Amino acid sequence: MAFKRFTMSAAQLRPDPKFGSKVVSKFINCLMYDGKKGAAERVFYDAMDIIAKRIKDTPPIEVFETAVENCKPNIQVRSKRVGGSNYQVPMQVNKKRRQTLAIRWMIKAIRDKKGKGTATVLAQEIGDAFRGEGGAMQTRENVHRMADANKAFAHFAW
Repeated sequence: MAFKRFTMSAAQLRPDPKFGSKVVSKFINCLMYDGKKGAAERVFYDAMDIIAKRIKDTPPIEVFETAVENCKPNIQVRSKRVGGSNYQVPMQVNKKRRQTLAIRWMIKAIRDKKGKGTATVLAQEIGDAFRGEGGAMQTRENVHRMADANKAFAHFAW
């Protein structure tokens, strides 16, 4: 008997209670560690409060959504085996994967920084991504640079 793996689709994902956004809900779920969703929500909402104090002219939810939008990659490299050789082939990224990569890179940038509280580091990373800086934006630029360097192999994308 085969086991079905349970995955939560976008239709099952409920919007978060404070902002009513599915992107925020997905981010909180990815931020969650060891099944502690309450702790992840508290960290996220504390970071939103910090952002509201730092950036007064824009609502914090718009800052967050703009930050995620800025981190989304347009193109990525995929490994393709052709004639016994592996090539890094640049390919377009679909909409759902773009968002997933942006969220993943932001959380990785947060977890790489040590010393301060998670909410403080999250607020700083969201603010940096909002301005087009920070660890997640650096990762995005590296991916785009890699794709640009390997555009000679674009004809292998089929």
